[in-house]
Amino acid sequence: MNRESSSVSQPITPGHKPYVPAETYMPEFTWSAVTLGAILGIIFGASSLYLVLKVGMTVSASIPIAVLSITLFRAFSPIFGRNSTILENNIVQTTGSAGESIAFGVGVTMPALLILGYNVEYSRVALVAVLGGLLGILMMIPLRRAFIVKQHGKLMYPEGVACAEVLIVGEKGGDQAKLVFAGFGLGFIYWFVAEGMKLFATVPTRLIGFFKGATISAEIAPHLVGVGYIIGTKIACIMVGGGVLAAWVLAPAIVLFGEGLSEPLYPGGKLIRDMSPKEIRDFYVLYIGAGAVAAGGIISMLRSMPTIVSSIRSGLRDIADERARSAGPTVSAVPRTDRDLSMRVVLLGCLGIILAIWAAPMLQMNILGAICIVLFGFLFVTVSARLTGEIGSSSNPISGMTVATLLMTCLIFLVLGWTREDHKMQALSIAAIVCIAASNAGSTAQCLKTGHLLGGTPKFMQLSILIGALTSALVIGGTLTILNDGGTVYSRKELPTLKFPLTGNEDKERVRGDYAAEDTKEYAAFHASVGELEGVPAGKYLVDETGAARYLVDPAVNGRLTKFDDGTDAPKYDAPKAALMSFIIDGILSQRMPWALVLLGVAIALVLELAAVPSLPFAVGVYLPLSTSTPIFVGGAIRWLVERRRKSASAAESDMSPGVLASSGLIAGGTIGGIVAAIVGIKWKGIDVGEKWFGDWAASESFAMIPFALLIVFLILVASGKMLRTRT
Repeated sequence: MNRESSSVSQPITPGHKPYVPAETYMPEFTWSAVTLGAILGIIFGASSLYLVLKVGMTVSASIPIAVLSITLFRAFSPIFGRNSTILENNIVQTTGSAGESIAFGVGVTMPALLILGYNVEYSRVALVAVLGGLLGILMMIPLRRAFIVKQHGKLMYPEGVACAEVLIVGEKGGDQAKLVFAGFGLGFIYWFVAEGMKLFATVPTRLIGFFKGATISAEIAPHLVGVGYIIGTKIACIMVGGGVLAAWVLAPAIVLFGEGLSEPLYPGGKLIRDMSPKEIRDFYVLYIGAGAVAAGGIISMLRSMPTIVSSIRSGLRDIADERARSAGPTVSAVPRTDRDLSMRVVLLGCLGIILAIWAAPMLQMNILGAICIVLFGFLFVTVSARLTGEIGSSSNPISGMTVATLLMTCLIFLVLGWTREDHKMQALSIAAIVCIAASNAGSTAQCLKTGHLLGGTPKFMQLSILIGALTSALVIGGTLTILNDGGTVYSRKELPTLKFPLTGNEDKERVRGDYAAEDTKEYAAFHASVGELEGVPAGKYLVDETGAARYLVDPAVNGRLTKFDDGTDAPKYDAPKAALMSFIIDGILSQRMPWALVLLGVAIALVLELAAVPSLPFAVGVYLPLSTSTPIFVGGAIRWLVERRRKSASAAESDMSPGVLASSGLIAGGTIGGIVAAIVGIKWKGIDVGEKWFGDWAASESFAMIPFALLIVFLILVASGKMLRTRT
């Protein structure tokens, strides 16, 4: 019996000695491991960004990356002349894990620029992602001994332990990787032919005739089904419950009480009886959902407050205790498994990042903003690193920390009278850098826990995740730009007729998209906030020299127009967390917000908490369209069915179960398919061959359910072990 298989019967427990002893040296920080990790990090980072724009959440990428690393190294072993070592595979997953955490931080914050009326520039997004990602890792390095070593057995870091188990049972991982590849291939093909080639409808929708204002719909996407399977039945049901409340309670109630009104109801721009279900959602339900999400995030933060306070106290005490190590043994006497990057590198790196934040003109940061980043950054990096060890990355309230940062920053700015447009940009940049730093600190802590159990060299892991953060951050900005450009609508329809009050200081822009070839003039870019101009829906307009609007610029992120002017579909992303950030900034600094609707959402969150129902996933369901929550519910229902048939719900699904691995592949493949479809859409408006090949069937809702049903059957069979069986 070899070493790997003998370890399976001995699960990792507190006090477990490293799998690779400190005195053992083997290939670890190799160019092939770092390169493969960086590539996989870019892929999973792009897919995570797509996911967070759609549903406001991501799923951990460490375990799928670990499984793929083992398999890909074995496939290419003839080229390298050997198989990879377990420590090389650990470097791959460490390098790649940075992509998902950076994508979450970017997707939660930076798309708010679009909602606030700014352009998403690659350089700005990449700079924030790089600075926040590197800052979080560097601030985490001094905490390693305090949290990972000293608190071993107390702080469990569940995802880090699970990833270590996956790498130790590497022989199984190589065989099980076909589940990830199969899911990836199916998800990619399915969503590309749906989004890119328009072979079938992607969001079948029906009005409920006897229930005025209510609709039923589902975005039949493989990645959303995969998300539902991974997050589990309970959370999936809570999310769809929020969607049902929005689509079957709030919207019909608004229609019932508002259709008799003879004038528009603020913040709507026209009579309720003339609104479509989507307009009712955009003008009213979204603000209720935003209030619920904000309250849910703050409640989750407050619930964790005792742990947060104790984490800060314990963390600072542990860091102070570790200062004595500076007078200890020399580096040469320190065991390999206890060598970190030097504090000189950490301090100089942090100082350089802070100076770069202050000096970068596009961030428009002043000294107070830089101080806020240092204070909030260190606070929430410490909190995130410790909470991840106690409750895991999935339950870590990063969104709540970001909301708290943004609220405190905006209130400080409001007291100081800083309410100009550039101050909105500055507040968002502070929140974005802190959010990315906190998210990456939690991911770094999980990886360092994995390495601590395996016997990895901390210095090499810290270098590898710095490299992974840098490479992923440089790609994230381009990914966000591609996704937004592919669905941004430049429209001449439904433009307001009043004159816009121009000051002469507006930025100048040219129209893009369908009208770019015929119109090369430059226009003033004017952003109308909620309630700023009577009868003018909030949004960005291109205005001529007379003050007349010539184009509505409707972004793909949180935009309200679902079709281009030529009638073709425009892909849209609801970005619930980013919309929340924009509401907070605009609501506090502009002091224009439909607070009655927001407070309704806050009340909903409070009622749920009093009923012992987690308010945050329910609130996200209220904010998202029902079409997004429905396939997530389907994924959760499939998991319930599989676990029920196995009659062991507590142990039926682990991080390496067939259903979870296949779902990870569906998520990665489906989201990458959506990104490729967006790239195709920018240049060719998609390869629309659906009507040519299938005629009216391509737009038929019934026809669209056939591939979706096959997708469900695939996941059920794989999760039940009746397809793509793996060795045990």
